[in-house]
Amino acid sequence: MVLTLDQTSALMNDFVMRGKIKACAIKYSDSISIVDNVSVAARSSLVKWMFRCGQQPDQVAAELQPYVVWDPSVQNAGVDAEGHSLVTDVALQGAVEAAVNKQNS
Repeated sequence: MVLTLDQTSALMNDFVMRGKIKACAIKYSDSISIVDNVSVAARSSLVKWMFRCGQQPDQVAAELQPYVVWDPSVQNAGVDAEGHSLVTDVALQGAVEAAVNKQNS
C-alpha cells in the first residue's frame, strides 16, 4: 500500500523516522571509506558527506528524510496506527544509501 500524501507529509516530519535515518546514515558513512566501485568525483563527494555526517548527523538526517520517505520501500511499507513507518531496518538502510548516492553522484 502506497502512503497517502498526508501520511507521507507526516512521515517527513516524524522524529522516530529521523532517528532511524540518522542511525542508517552513520552506519553508511562508516562504510564509505571502503567503497571502491564509484567514480573519483562521486568518491570525493561521498567522503565529504561522510565527514559532514560525522559532524552534523541530525542535520544530515533531516536533509535526507524527505528523499528517504519517497523511496518505494518506505512508501510500500505503510504506517502503524501512530503514523510511524513499518519499513524494515534493512529496507530503510537501502533507502538511505540510495538517497545519499543520488545526492552525491
